[in-house]
Amino acid sequence: MAKTKTTYFCQSCGYESPKWLGKCPSCMQWNTFVEEIIEKPNAAIPDWKNTGGSGSSSTLQRANKAIEVANIKVEEEHRYITPDQEFNRVLGGGIVDGSLILIGGEPGIGKSTLMLQLALNMPNLRVLYVSGEESEKQIKMRAERLTPQSPKGEAPVSVTIPPSGGRGAGCFILTETSTQNIFKQIEQLEPELVVIDSIQTLYSSHIESTPGSVSQVRECTAELLRFAKESGTPVILIGHITKDGMIAGPKILEHMVDTVLQFEGDRHHVYRIIRAIKNRFGSAAELGIYEMLGAGLREVSNPSEILLSQRDEPLSGITISATLEGMRPMLIETQALVSPSPYGTPQRSATGFDTKRMNMLLAVLEKRCGFKLGAKDVFLNITGGIRVEDPAIDLGLAAAIISSHEDMPIPVKTCFAGELGLSGEVRAVNRVEQRIAEAQKLGFEKIFISKYNLPSAKNDKRQIDLSRFSIEIVPVANIEEVFGLLFG
Repeated sequence: MAKTKTTYFCQSCGYESPKWLGKCPSCMQWNTFVEEIIEKPNAAIPDWKNTGGSGSSSTLQRANKAIEVANIKVEEEHRYITPDQEFNRVLGGGIVDGSLILIGGEPGIGKSTLMLQLALNMPNLRVLYVSGEESEKQIKMRAERLTPQSPKGEAPVSVTIPPSGGRGAGCFILTETSTQNIFKQIEQLEPELVVIDSIQTLYSSHIESTPGSVSQVRECTAELLRFAKESGTPVILIGHITKDGMIAGPKILEHMVDTVLQFEGDRHHVYRIIRAIKNRFGSAAELGIYEMLGAGLREVSNPSEILLSQRDEPLSGITISATLEGMRPMLIETQALVSPSPYGTPQRSATGFDTKRMNMLLAVLEKRCGFKLGAKDVFLNITGGIRVEDPAIDLGLAAAIISSHEDMPIPVKTCFAGELGLSGEVRAVNRVEQRIAEAQKLGFEKIFISKYNLPSAKNDKRQIDLSRFSIEIVPVANIEEVFGLLFG
């Protein structure tokens, strides 16, 4: 009898070692290696059609031939347009045939709710929802909660439970964790969309290790990938994340799939954000926003209205900045609080913004404008619980800091769009026309932008046309000019 062969895997990054190591040489993490039993050398390579595990794989019997790139025929990929417009936007226009999509997020953030809501709201497709975490009764109870009967005052969610029977007319639930049994059900049902909740709960009989281990996650994902590519059926995987915010399992998991989506949000806020980290069929800079209600997730078509608070009178330290997430312009409220430090050591804290960039803005204001902020506590906040990395909000944040420092409010109908350089200059930002149009649509009267975004004789092709805007556009060159126009 052949000796059982084992190896050691890093639970953080998937690095493989023939012996145990205290520190992973790949991710530099300590005490992450675990021993796992690997497949024997004479074992058959598993295939999604080979549910019994015997015989050779059909993949070995096929041999692809090399073809010249000029002779490759390119056809536009077919996409399933879902009723969820936010999900379509993040994917780049819909679900592509044969694609493997991975969506990750914190526990309780709403991943299963989003996927079940998507499966129930596609009556024209035959959807198989595979759950390894919940029973059929639990899923049924959640499906009933996602019906249009919502509490008073809340917008109803357009989710209906389709009737059973008929091809492409229903959502089928399967509570199973074995990939071999899942593929048997897939062959019988022939679904047009498969949802796996979650990939960490599946196990394959070809790998003798526990579910959720590096070997099992990699093997189960490989089997689902072969199934998606050979059958043309899109597969959506739900993945857990670690305490560091990374998707649990080996890093190769994110390389194998076609699209990686991150579902995030603050539990203390009702808004959830889904963003694309990787997308082979579209832009990876798109963002979708949902509102978590008692009856499910509601799409937010105009995020600027929910990110701006309603104020009756102007308050110091509050400005409105025009940002861009993918192709979507948004106006967000940026808040700053500057106060004397009572303990000697000033505090620097930012919520939804990079703290290092905040320190850079404070250094520019102190060096170029003469504001003494070294002994002051500074707190920044991006309302709505979202995180913004767009440098175009620098100008709005700088104005909010000085507004709080001088205790002088900025007019409510004024917004900002400009990047701040180390020398105090206001740099041009991309797609400023969309930012101006969004501000004009929401009723703002004035917007501060960089003068380098204005048309010039040297480079007219790259500049904007201001004649079609009715909002007052104030071009500025440096931060001193902005403060002179705001505070005199």
